Amino acid sequence: RVIGQQQLQRFREELGAKLKNPFNVLLKERKLPMSLLNDSDNNNNNAPAGEGGEGPSSSRGGGGKQARVDLLRVQGFQDTFGPKSQRKRPRQVAQDYEQLMKRSKQKEETYSDKYGASGQLDKSAVRDGMEARDLVKDKLFEKGQSKRIWGELYKVIDSSDVVIQVLDARDPLGTRCQHVERHLKKNARHKHMLFLLNKCDLVPAWVTKRYLHMLSKDYPTLAFHASITNPFGKGSLISLLRQIARLHSDKQAISIGFVGYPNVGKSSVINTLRTKKVCNVAPVPGETKVWQYITLTKRIFLIDCPGVVYNSTSDSETDSVLKGVVRVERLEDATEHIPEVLRRVKKRYIAQAYRISKWSSPADFLEQLARRMGKMLKGGEPDLNTA
Repeated sequence: RVIGQQQLQRFREELGAKLKNPFNVLLKERKLPMSLLNDSDNNNNNAPAGEGGEGPSSSRGGGGKQARVDLLRVQGFQDTFGPKSQRKRPRQVAQDYEQLMKRSKQKEETYSDKYGASGQLDKSAVRDGMEARDLVKDKLFEKGQSKRIWGELYKVIDSSDVVIQVLDARDPLGTRCQHVERHLKKNARHKHMLFLLNKCDLVPAWVTKRYLHMLSKDYPTLAFHASITNPFGKGSLISLLRQIARLHSDKQAISIGFVGYPNVGKSSVINTLRTKKVCNVAPVPGETKVWQYITLTKRIFLIDCPGVVYNSTSDSETDSVLKGVVRVERLEDATEHIPEVLRRVKKRYIAQAYRISKWSSPADFLEQLARRMGKMLKGGEPDLNTA
C-alpha cells in the first residue's frame, strides 16, 4: 500500500494525540507499522544507550528495527563503504599523557576555586568530622521491600490485563509508584493502568476533587470509599471494568491486579466489590502476605497483591511512619515523628481534635496530652511515648 507524505504526517499527528490521551485505548497495535509512525527525532535517540538517553532501541514502538534505521541516519552507507568511505576519528579527551595531566590540573583548580574560596561545601565529598549516619536501617523500616514481595508484585503485573494502583487520598502523590508506571509504558504498553483514590471519606470533598483533576491527566482516576455496607464509587468501578472487558472480547476472561503501598486498602476494595469478606483485612500494614485470585464475574477476575514500599530510598523514617508503612506500636521512640505531624496539620485542627489550645514545642504538646489522657509513669512523669 502506498501513502503520501502529507497523509502519513497527518496520521502520525492524530495517532500521537490519541496515544497521549489516557482515556483512549489503541487496539490491534500489531497491524500498524509503529516503527514508521513514530518520529525518532523527538525521542532523544541521538544519545547513546546508557549515557544521558535511553538509546534508539528504547523509543516507543520502535524496537530493534528503529535502531537500525537510526544507525543509517547517523552514518550513511556511502560514507561507510565504497570509494568515498570516511573513517571518523574517535573522540578522545587527550592525545597524550601531558595533555591528560594538564586537563586534570585544570579540573583541580576549578574545583578549588568553587568550593575552597567561596566556602561552599561539596555535599558528595567525605570530610573529617562529618556527623555519623545510621547506615544500617532498623529492620522495622525495611518491611515491604524484600525480594519475595517484589516478586509477588511482578507476578501480579504479569498476570493482569488491567493494573489498578490504589492510592491513599490523604497522600496520593506519596503513595504513587512511578516505577510501575514506567515499567508498564516501557515493557507492557498493552496493559491498562487506572488510579483508585481510596479512603476519600477521610479528607474534604474539595481535596478529593482537586486530586482527581490532577491525576486524571495521566491515567483514568476514580474516587472510592471501601465499605461492605456503605461504599462509594463501587458502581463506577464495576462499570469501567465491564467496559474494559468488552474491549478484550477476544479473551475468555480478564484479570484485574490491585497494587499499591501497604495499608492503602487493596483487600478492602476487593471485599467491597464482592460485598463480602473474601480477603483478610486489618488496620495495620502487612496483613496480605501472598497474591490471591478472586472471582468477581464470569469474565472478570481480581488479584490481590501484598503492599510494596517503592520509594524506600527517598523516603525518610518519618515519611514511612506517616504513610502507614510501619506499625506504630512497634516503634521504639514514636515522639521523634510528632514534630512533622504538627508541622503538616494546621494548629486549629489539632486544637479541635485534642482540646489543647496552646503549646510551645512538640514535647510540651505531648506532655499536656499525656496529662489530659492520664498516661503517666511512676513519680508523676508523663508517658510521652504512649501519648
